[in-house]
Amino acid sequence: MEMHEIKYFLVLADELNFTRAAERCNVSQPSITRAIKMLELELGGPLFHRERSKTHLSELGRMMKPYLEQVYNEAQNAKRRAAEFMNLKQTPLRLGLMCTIAPDNLLGFIKAVLERHSGISLKIADAPASQLEADLLSGELEVAIYATPGKPQDSRLHYIPLYEEDFVAVAPRGHPICANAIIPIKALDGQRYLSRINCEFGSSIDHIFEEQQVDWPTVYESERDDWILAMVAAGLGVAFMPISSVKHPGVEARPLSPSFSRQVCLVTVRGRPRSPAVGALVAEAMRCSWLAKPASAVREMMENGTGDPKLVSL
Repeated sequence: MEMHEIKYFLVLADELNFTRAAERCNVSQPSITRAIKMLELELGGPLFHRERSKTHLSELGRMMKPYLEQVYNEAQNAKRRAAEFMNLKQTPLRLGLMCTIAPDNLLGFIKAVLERHSGISLKIADAPASQLEADLLSGELEVAIYATPGKPQDSRLHYIPLYEEDFVAVAPRGHPICANAIIPIKALDGQRYLSRINCEFGSSIDHIFEEQQVDWPTVYESERDDWILAMVAAGLGVAFMPISSVKHPGVEARPLSPSFSRQVCLVTVRGRPRSPAVGALVAEAMRCSWLAKPASAVREMMENGTGDPKLVSL
């Protein structure tokens, strides 16, 4: 059953005249006749009765008409939605954001996507890096922004570096360890540790603290950085977090020696067909500033002269 056959049937059912139906469909009358015969062969009986100059629907034609109308309308809707999708009109996009990235680092990017591409309907999922990675691979997400320091990159995924930022020790204002411009890890020995449950490093840096014989017992754990900061400000311990997350007037942050940092990337699945919306999002990521600098991938291209940063391959 061809879609043009259904269209010709519906027009003829409306006009009940082969000549007018042919004119309305902008085809010859024999074309209408052939299409109706093919449809009748497939459906097993006559769809119209022709009596001299008069044409009317058969019982089978009347029964089939609402079904064929539904098929035709659904096909037209599918074509329209596909065109909207390809032209970024009413196009859904599922973006995962690592829950430990400070909103200030992302708002300019999100604003640019929504303002420049009003047809994109952005759905944001907030989760730890491990969950975002799993959701990307399962197809729950199309693109994600996260960091996995201390962990090898997955060969199934494609990473576009956006920015790098340092991790710092965070202590109450006036705390003795803040007398150091750079805090040696050994200086954390004996401090009470306020643990970020979703810390990107996880247990991957434990051996460094063990080598330095640093014992800082965990006295509090939370998924929320704002609670960690509030506890630090209250003098209940010391924390370890990315510098851009330190947003509290009652705390001070100092870099550590040895230093720790995270490379935040825009991540997609290698080889998976991408929608135009993903392409638009990548373009905005390359256009935006990250921590007041161009994206790391853009800076690398500019330094190496390797091509147009707008054409980052996924």
